[in-house]
Amino acid sequence: MPRRWSRPPWRRHLASGLTLLLATTALGATASAAPAGASPRPFTIVIAPHGPEAAPDGDVTVTSIPAAKALARKHARDRETRVVLDGGTYELDKPLRFGAADGGSGGHTVTWTAAPGERPVLSGGQRLTGWKLHDRKKNVWAADVPKGTESRQLYVDGQLAEKTQRQLAADKDDREHLTWTERGLTLSDDRFGDLSKLRNPSDLEVVSMGSFTDRISPVESIAGREIRMAQPAWENNNFGYDTLKSPYNRGALYLVNAYEFLDGPDQWYLDSPGGKVYYQAESGTTMADHDVRLPKLETLVEIGGSYERPVRGLAFRGLQFSHTTWMRPSSKWGYADQQSGAHIVGEYEPPADYLTSCQDGCPEFEETRNEWWQVPAAVQVSAASGVSFRGNDFDQLGSVALGIGMDPNAHATGVGYGTSDIGIHGNTISDTAGSGIVVGGVQPDAHHPKERRKVNRDVTIKDNTITRVGQSYRDSAGVLSTYVTRATISHNTLTDLPYDGIDIGWGWGINDPGGNQYYKDAGLYAYQPVYDTPTTSRDNRVSQNLIYDTKNSMHDGGSIYTLSASPGTVIDRNYIYDSRETFGMLIDQGSRYIDVRENVILDSSRYIYVNADEEGAEIFNTLDCTFTSNWRTGGEERSPSGPEYNFTWTDNVDLNGVDRDDWPEEAKQVMTEAGARG
Repeated sequence: MPRRWSRPPWRRHLASGLTLLLATTALGATASAAPAGASPRPFTIVIAPHGPEAAPDGDVTVTSIPAAKALARKHARDRETRVVLDGGTYELDKPLRFGAADGGSGGHTVTWTAAPGERPVLSGGQRLTGWKLHDRKKNVWAADVPKGTESRQLYVDGQLAEKTQRQLAADKDDREHLTWTERGLTLSDDRFGDLSKLRNPSDLEVVSMGSFTDRISPVESIAGREIRMAQPAWENNNFGYDTLKSPYNRGALYLVNAYEFLDGPDQWYLDSPGGKVYYQAESGTTMADHDVRLPKLETLVEIGGSYERPVRGLAFRGLQFSHTTWMRPSSKWGYADQQSGAHIVGEYEPPADYLTSCQDGCPEFEETRNEWWQVPAAVQVSAASGVSFRGNDFDQLGSVALGIGMDPNAHATGVGYGTSDIGIHGNTISDTAGSGIVVGGVQPDAHHPKERRKVNRDVTIKDNTITRVGQSYRDSAGVLSTYVTRATISHNTLTDLPYDGIDIGWGWGINDPGGNQYYKDAGLYAYQPVYDTPTTSRDNRVSQNLIYDTKNSMHDGGSIYTLSASPGTVIDRNYIYDSRETFGMLIDQGSRYIDVRENVILDSSRYIYVNADEEGAEIFNTLDCTFTSNWRTGGEERSPSGPEYNFTWTDNVDLNGVDRDDWPEEAKQVMTEAGARG
């Protein structure tokens, strides 16, 4: 093991965050001779960008990540290999890609790890310096960036700064002054001033959050009182369910991203054509008081082989992954969100009168459903086995933090799925734009893969702390596991979330054997088959998680939420509270064969809401679940009765009005044991 070393003063500054700009080519290596006849021990490669002086001990010291990768490829064929990163911030100019040759072979593992006492940061951004006071009255500062620079995030002292905005409507009932057309929005009066005089109108976006969707639609231009919207984002955001025009709930509407909207501290604007970043600081402060990071990269780590030759034996320990963005919402596609990060990318043909006829679904919308795209992750794993993440920080990221076996469109390698034996233990995930962890895809090859090697299986998510995710895409759950075989999600702590805590399953039952009658009537099966075989979702476990302070933004969903059939799946011994009086657990459309037992759910409007249609069991196909020995305060369950549903409710306990000291010891034990451990 490398020894703990003393640092001269310049090294102490390095450990506290001095940025290390790493070359993209190897800059040389210094080798330490191994004792003759030594037992097989890990071959240790140390990355010390300033050279070997005062660096940790190792077999070889190099000055760049590419040099370390090349050496690891060579030595991992014969033995365990460790790559030790010295402290500091490593500003990457391109993502780190790990293919099959970068993992271990013969049962060996290549472990990328922090030096003792250090927390190296793999950063996809740049620190902004050279700030000049631009507007003394507002305390607005400006920094130069290359013209054409694009980013959707700015992090100031580790926190996400707010993009400038102007409210167009307070909620869905405050829209009389807006006229919705196929080209965009027309304002009926001058209350917002002359928006056509804004310096960069094509930077603007219309943003609104509904009941379970979060919408971003870019502006094309402004002429007079008409805001002309970019296509196809405008159409895609305005037909289907919970649309931009007709949200089921919430519906505040904002025009976002103009310099002229700067009107308060911690707001920012990027003038891409002009090559300037503007930031309004607190009165009386200067930018010398702040560490400012502008993300440039969309991904940091891309792990992916092929189904014939997957990546094997790769581990990451004690690292920090930070400072990414994701630019698709700024494109013509916008963010035509449907739920949990799934969004429409493509050109479709809604009905001619879609602004009236397709605000609660229509057959034309169903064409999009099985083609939705996922939000990609900053750290991506596909076509891989035996990959693990332990004790890392995922922080200040512009999309999903960690994506495992998602659809190919969510992986920079172009290969999705095919993950097995993946371990995610003891990590901290915070301040992300999208979900914390996503496992599995949503397209047909996720639920009915053409070959067995594509199945995502045996993924363990344990003892992680996940907080403040979904800061830009508020429909994002802490953990989403879609079509996965044997996912274990246990002993995690999830808190301060805009939407759900843990979501498992996907598809509303439409891809399960026999399909879903509701979507048959909606016209979905004109665009996809009715399957007669089960999906890959089965034998999953959601156990002993602590989930609280959820639904800070969204209305729909549950702190634990399920979709579709999942034989052998168990949800047990979770502790849920402070869900903003929404549903503690939502067993949604098509959920089947799920065993829910020994959970403590406090102060929800419905502690368990089973979304089965009372007009007929076949309509939503939500059937065959058991609910045993759960404890609750707040609202009772909602569930249709009748033998055709095959729901079993046994020994569930109402604790309303019971002093907490008198609660059953079994319930207290669940509450004590839930959550991340040490």
